[in-house]
Amino acid sequence: MIDSCVVIGAGIAGVNAAEALREKGFEGTVTMIGAEHHQPYDRPPLSKKFLLDNGTPPDFPLRPQTFYDDCRIDLRLGAESTKLDVSSGAVVLDDGTHVHADKVVLATGGRPRRLGLPGCELVGVHSLRTVDDAAAIRGHLDRGSAVAVIGGGFIGTEVAAAAAAVGCPVTLIETERLPMQRALGTEVASLLSRAHRQRGVILRTGVGVDRLTGRGSVTGVELTDGSHIPAELVVVGVGMVPNVELAAAAGLVVSEGVRTDQYGRTSHPAIFAAGDVAEQAGIGRLEHWQQARDGGGRVAHAILGQPSPETPMPWFWSDQFDLNIQLAGTPSPSDSKCWRGDPDALKFSVLYHQGRHVTGIIAVNRGKDVRPAIELIKLGSVVDSDLLDDPATPVRAILKATRGSVAGST
Repeated sequence: MIDSCVVIGAGIAGVNAAEALREKGFEGTVTMIGAEHHQPYDRPPLSKKFLLDNGTPPDFPLRPQTFYDDCRIDLRLGAESTKLDVSSGAVVLDDGTHVHADKVVLATGGRPRRLGLPGCELVGVHSLRTVDDAAAIRGHLDRGSAVAVIGGGFIGTEVAAAAAAVGCPVTLIETERLPMQRALGTEVASLLSRAHRQRGVILRTGVGVDRLTGRGSVTGVELTDGSHIPAELVVVGVGMVPNVELAAAAGLVVSEGVRTDQYGRTSHPAIFAAGDVAEQAGIGRLEHWQQARDGGGRVAHAILGQPSPETPMPWFWSDQFDLNIQLAGTPSPSDSKCWRGDPDALKFSVLYHQGRHVTGIIAVNRGKDVRPAIELIKLGSVVDSDLLDDPATPVRAILKATRGSVAGST
């Protein structure tokens, strides 16, 4: 008999876990513990909408306060979970409070990876994970500060785009040859890099950072080639470290994240994990908003012993300037691919396939192709190669033909 469940973490994974518990009929106590003092909010707008129009957390809450009241979720904000006491079945908070828990959901997320270089402690050096981080960065953008962004992943390129869009001089520093190259491949990354340059972002690629300069406040970034980038704001976006400390101290199996099965069960039968902190069997640790959202619901089903929904298709999006970038599935650089649309106009999609099976899609300002591509991946069916390799054939038409072929063969 499960009488109580404690969710540690008030992000999308934690909120969805609590909501799914109630939706599936759980009548025991549900306590959600969040380290921030803010009402649980959506994180993706922090590097997009928030920086562009100075939004505030109430503009993008995950749920209104009435949701927590109606669902009888005891929301404890500004509280740090310091220990999982597995022997007594309790979560210990930083004020010494013990919260009883028959089941625990670890949705502790992660924290920005630090550079560990001289000067990182200077005023004006920031990472971006919380709304307070975003507010500090936005303050610099309002003043028109010279900006250096270290790291050319999605967070870094989104911050660079926002800073350039509001008129700040921006330099983006990336050790790889192109920003976003690991995720999007050389060809798509080249097109997007050109778009950044055309919109005012200075790209310094293939070079590392030696140190940050300044006395008290940051004044610039010194690169490994000896050059110096002036900057009053430095934003570091070089990845995330999962918050596994609670799990490790409790004796759970931890590797790149907290190890779980496909349903979110950890190595302890009473503890589950979801979101950025979870390393799921067969998938690994994915830092995707959708993965975190669906993972929260999946662990709720597992806690209640109910059939789990299907594992979601990996899907990610990014908004930069006037560009909407979407990636779905698991495309590989070795896959065959067919381009649709107009790459020069930055309105295109790239459909990836192995043989005649669709594996993934990258779309820029062509979101209409993403949903049918996801359905093709889910079907796993053999696709007509003439349609697949014809740039003039809409992805919707390929899906329709493939569904018809499947139906005709049954």
